[in-house]
Amino acid sequence: MTLARYIATRYLRSFLLLAGVFLAILLLIDMVEQIRRFSDDGISLGGAAKLSALAVAGSFYQILPLIGLLAGIALFLALSRSSEMVAIRASGRSALRCVAAPSIMAGIIGALAVAVLNPVVAATESQYSAAVTRIESGSTQTVSLGDDAVWLRQGIGDEGEQMMIRAARTSPDATTLYDASFIIYAPGTGPATRIEAQQARLIGNNWELSSVKEWSLTDPNPEADARRMETLSLPTELTADRIRDGFGSPDAIPIWELPGYIAGLKRAGFSALRHQVWLQMELALPLTLAAMVLIASVFTMRHMRGRRTGGLVLAAFAAGMALFFLRNMAQVLGDTAGVPPWLAGWAPPVVGILFAVGAILQLEDG
Repeated sequence: MTLARYIATRYLRSFLLLAGVFLAILLLIDMVEQIRRFSDDGISLGGAAKLSALAVAGSFYQILPLIGLLAGIALFLALSRSSEMVAIRASGRSALRCVAAPSIMAGIIGALAVAVLNPVVAATESQYSAAVTRIESGSTQTVSLGDDAVWLRQGIGDEGEQMMIRAARTSPDATTLYDASFIIYAPGTGPATRIEAQQARLIGNNWELSSVKEWSLTDPNPEADARRMETLSLPTELTADRIRDGFGSPDAIPIWELPGYIAGLKRAGFSALRHQVWLQMELALPLTLAAMVLIASVFTMRHMRGRRTGGLVLAAFAAGMALFFLRNMAQVLGDTAGVPPWLAGWAPPVVGILFAVGAILQLEDG
């Protein structure tokens, strides 16, 4: 137990050190990018640093498996070069028992990342998107899900008017709203017009409404002056892509809220496939980090001297990168319905673990 705790602690220190280095590098690179991107908008150094702090969390979270791989390589190289691994193996400890402790520690780190860092990334992603929208256009467009409805908000023209849209459900491509309500807000005075439509289709830069009833909310008796029309056209800056993107990428939703969000998307008529795949990949992240440590151990846990070291380290990094790209490919296949969401999330780490365990048994304990 003492030896396992020692190896696990060494891995944790290597992981934290590399995580700090990569975080600092990502922050500096992103600051330069923010300054370049928003230089025409007069962004200050402090503003660029704030945007970078919001944006870098997502980038850092995406490379956690690679940090886990590099930490594993660093750990086993250090143990091998100091001959600690030779002493451990000479005591009769099997190779699988040697790699179990850092693999479990990597899994714990992955579980903490999913439970704690994932909601942080989701919050910063949302704040970053809103901040960028404000800088670029000076206004925001919002899409959200209620318990039983889809809500959209958009600006109208340059006079500050806002339009709130509520629909019972929508088509999967986000171009048709059913049982839609439109509330138009005049600047400084509040709600001015209410429009109900059985169906609203997004055609070009307009909502084309059918079976319409319109009320003027500024009249003393809106119902008495209500108008019925077969069709009505309302201008909009929204597009189908903006509506779909308005729900946010799956990583902008905290893991704890994702199951309910997926259920809401399905009720609203949207495809929740991307979000289902992302949920499975997040749940499998601890296993992915453990697989990275096992892959690193295959190439670097033996006693190494001389020129072989560089080649084996490169081989370990290449094998880890192969698993990383396999994970990304599985996500793409899952998003396009090529494979089921659970298979896209769990197959890559399971394949990586089986490969690594098989190689360790063959090379070290065979």
